[in-house]
This record gives sequence, structure tokens and C-alpha cells, in this order.
Amino acid sequence: MEAIIINFRIGGNRQYNNQLILQVPGLHNKEKAKLLIGKKVIWKSPKGKELTGVIKNIHGNKGALRAYFNTGMPGQCLGTKVEIV
Repeated sequence: MEAIIINFRIGGNRQYNNQLILQVPGLHNKEKAKLLIGKKVIWKSPKGKELTGVIKNIHGNKGALRAYFNTGMPGQCLGTKVEIV
């Protein structure tokens, strides 16, 4: 299953570079999004490096997901696809 990276998680005074907001095409409610919590997420860089994370929670009421990665993500990841395993 694929998802699109929408943005970093943003707080009042800072941006969390290791937390991303994901949107799965065709998923538009939070009940279905809750089924994906705990799944592994893989992002592949243009040079072939793979960064892995985990879906920890939903984000909002329209089916967006919050994924946590071990390392900070580069800005080039915004708008790209990730693989949900």
C-alpha cells in the first residue's frame, strides 16, 4: 500500500523533522485509518537509501496518519510516496 507525505508535524514553535503526516489515497475516515496503526513505513531516497518508520497515530478526522522515523527526514521527501508494509 502506498501513501503520500503531506508535511512534517508542526508544533506551535517548532517543526518535528522525524514525524510526518501521511495521506493514503482513497482513505477518508479515521475508523479505517486506525487499522493501519503499528504498520511499518519505508521511504526510498532518490539515491536508493531506505529510511524506516512506524505509524503511531491518526492525525485529524479525515484519515491522515502520523508516522515516526528514527532519523530526521530531508525536505525532499515532501510530496513523495512511501510504502506501508
